[in-house]
Amino acid sequence: MADQPFPTLFSPLEVGPVTLRNRIVSSGHATRLADGQVVSDRLRAYHRARAAGGAGLIITEASFLTRDASYSSAQLVCADDTIVPTYRALGEELRSEGCAVFGQLLHLGLEHASTLDGTRVAALGPTASPSERYHTSGRAMTLEDIDQVVDDHAAAAERMRRGGLDGVEVAASHGYLLAQFLSPRLNRRTDEYGGSLENRLRLTRRVLLAVRAAAGPDLAVGIRISGDEMTTDGLEPHDVVEACAALGTEGLVDYFNVTIGSSRQVAAAVHIVSPMSTEMAISTTFSERVKRRVAQPVLAVGRINSPALAEHVLESGRADLVGMTRAMICDPEMPTKARDGRADEIRTCIACNQACIDRFHRGHGISCIQHPETGRELTYRVRTPASQIRRVMVVGGGPAGLKAAVVAAERGHDVTLFEKAARLGGQALWAEQLPRRAEFGGLIENLAREAEAAGVMVELSAEVTPVLVQERQPDVVIVATGASAGLPRGEFDGAHIVTAVDVLRGCEVGKRVLVADWKCDWTGLGMAELLARRGHRVTLASTGYVAGETIPRYTRDEWLADMHRLDVNLIPLTRLFGADEDTVYLQHMASGEPVIVEGTDSVVSAGLAESNNELAESLTGMTAVHVIGDALAPRTVEEATLDALEIASAL
Repeated sequence: MADQPFPTLFSPLEVGPVTLRNRIVSSGHATRLADGQVVSDRLRAYHRARAAGGAGLIITEASFLTRDASYSSAQLVCADDTIVPTYRALGEELRSEGCAVFGQLLHLGLEHASTLDGTRVAALGPTASPSERYHTSGRAMTLEDIDQVVDDHAAAAERMRRGGLDGVEVAASHGYLLAQFLSPRLNRRTDEYGGSLENRLRLTRRVLLAVRAAAGPDLAVGIRISGDEMTTDGLEPHDVVEACAALGTEGLVDYFNVTIGSSRQVAAAVHIVSPMSTEMAISTTFSERVKRRVAQPVLAVGRINSPALAEHVLESGRADLVGMTRAMICDPEMPTKARDGRADEIRTCIACNQACIDRFHRGHGISCIQHPETGRELTYRVRTPASQIRRVMVVGGGPAGLKAAVVAAERGHDVTLFEKAARLGGQALWAEQLPRRAEFGGLIENLAREAEAAGVMVELSAEVTPVLVQERQPDVVIVATGASAGLPRGEFDGAHIVTAVDVLRGCEVGKRVLVADWKCDWTGLGMAELLARRGHRVTLASTGYVAGETIPRYTRDEWLADMHRLDVNLIPLTRLFGADEDTVYLQHMASGEPVIVEGTDSVVSAGLAESNNELAESLTGMTAVHVIGDALAPRTVEEATLDALEIASAL
């Protein structure tokens, strides 16, 4: 290991009876790639890509204990033997790549909103308590209910053993059932399951004993717990440390998986999948506290996106294992690249949350804006060589153009990319200037590096015209010229109205500003925060039910917290109708009634865009032309890179 730049990260580790080849873990995360509540071909291909890429351990997404506990056919349910052969197929494939695989068991408790058919569930908890986020009221579990939960965990663990998995992880994290019992603030029982730590640990202890017995001696058993739930009624760090110390002393688990946050409250839920505005390695303060008190290995997760950071976490004694889940969603080959001294080739996750957790929240399978092959491994994991080499002209150096150029070049085409500006990036260069979006520019750095490695020729400050196309004689032109910020229609006599891009370019606005947010995305919230922090008095008027309605909820919720702190006036469900020198006229989208905002110096239009498709129209009949990204229709980076992947893969 002397020549290995990350010696601790790539050292083996014993976790109970299982030896891991390295310390890199894909922790349990929802994918919505299951089908019929069992492991599907898509889910197996997704995990195999990460196993082949060098992960040491993959922990599958949570399996629910009973059918009535699930709310989607795209979730795993370990309630009967149907899942056993699909687990077996998964385990065989991952182990063939040298990777261990554990299953995760979860009971949502009071944080369970609906059943599979959409009806409200009678949620179970230690005591009757409402869920703020899911707007449900739970009921206190009887002793018979408690016995059943223990039996269900044991039965599921036994199926995981017969399914050939290497370990079982019991979820006591994020404010779910076992965490609810552990919380002295939420658990108000007066029987043997409430009161003292000994009593509050009783259910968790019984579950772990039952799982250990059912799993047998050859499987590792672990527990996932939030080091700090960050709620008003959940677990606090000292609760967690004492609980882990007790479980460790009793030898009930082979490892501890320490995360952060809770599903129970909005501010805490942000940290279930921390966005780019949060600190790196966010849970390691808490994993370190647990590690000081237990002899078993400790896994830390949350915003560990590079091998250098992972090595530092391990070397500094803050954990024994590192969850690098989103890092491998973004680049499945990240471990192999790091191991082989190619860390500079890693496609680094920027924690945008846009196509991973947000697609889950929208009911769709997992993916990545930088790597849309994720979740689509059955179709796109292998880059098939082109049957006929073509000269490909890509016009536009934003995310769509760069991704198209990379894929086409990797398939063997002769690719030249033309960018009108003096640098690559397109609209991503504006996006990274917004508050909370500073890492977004990493997307362009990653794609530009991949383009260079693939042999793409890049010409900057090069405007493409029909004449240039005739001169170069490409076989294919891919138009990725993006879109331009637009102004709304309306009556604006005497008003000072500019676009968000104008502001980012340095345009001055008045002291009192109304941001007219048409798209309900990052731009409106970003403009509002940017101007508020500069000392402007800001009103944010959005066409949606809430500002940021279309962006990942954890990103949005954290942003809304700062809108409140910055005293930004939020007006939902309003469209911009017009403005004059000092008054803005809005219309309420439900009532149709006017909403008048007086004392306004400037209006900033956010979200409106118009496709730059003139070039595509001028090339009609000259050559094969494909239009992608915002040039086709203004959308997001997710659609831009997916357009590019699909078109370039078909050439």
